[in-house]
Amino acid sequence: MKEEKTLIPLTRMSSGDSGIVAGIHGGHGAARRLEALGLRIGAKITKISDQFLRGPVTVKVGQTSLAIGYGLAQKVMVEIQK
Repeated sequence: MKEEKTLIPLTRMSSGDSGIVAGIHGGHGAARRLEALGLRIGAKITKISDQFLRGPVTVKVGQTSLAIGYGLAQKVMVEIQK
């Protein structure tokens, strides 16, 4: 039996959780911008923190920390690693 993947938006991850970027639900502009930052499909990320009330979301990709706006972070779908 195939295991089902659980995909959630980056904004719903808890601080300290890790996962793999599984998709980007946005247009070409959003995808290109995220890719330029190093956030691409297949990248392993760890959520560092988020701000209260829709502030920026901070993630770690490799050795780099990124702050992404809430709207853009909502478009990043992540497969949580257990």
